Amino acid sequence: ELVEACARRGMPALALTDDSNVFALLKFFKAAESAGVQPIAGADVWVQDADEPARMTLLCADRAGYRNLCILLSRAYADGRQLDRPVLQRDWLPGHTEGLVALSGGMDGDLARLLLAGRTETAELHLRRWMRLFPDAYYLELSRCGRPQEDLLTLASARLAEQLGCPAVTTN
Repeated sequence: ELVEACARRGMPALALTDDSNVFALLKFFKAAESAGVQPIAGADVWVQDADEPARMTLLCADRAGYRNLCILLSRAYADGRQLDRPVLQRDWLPGHTEGLVALSGGMDGDLARLLLAGRTETAELHLRRWMRLFPDAYYLELSRCGRPQEDLLTLASARLAEQLGCPAVTTN
């Protein structure tokens, strides 16, 4: 239904992300291509942060990105399971980011947690690291869904994005 709605509205592309997998990818690709909508593969992943895993969205820009996403997800399932959840370790990412576009994870991402805790300098360090790891392919997520502290986070994220020259993307 979503693919059909996008096609009716003339949307050229649509991304679908599953939580830590790409199980719906084949069905999604077939539906999108038959409707004339460019499918974008991706996954919402969990990356180990200081205390608990933080969310990040990885989208595939090309075949290299899809290959790297599959490598990372496979490793998370084989070697990174925590509390029944596949979790990526940060040190697995270097060498496996080509072709991937990364979104900050919104309210569940590491930057959001730091900004909401008032740890702006640490958030800046994390953002610089992400921007180096995903050159020209890392985006700070901004969303307004009515959740608590969302307006505060949106403002802090927009300021940080502007300060470091990081592009932002609205998500919902």
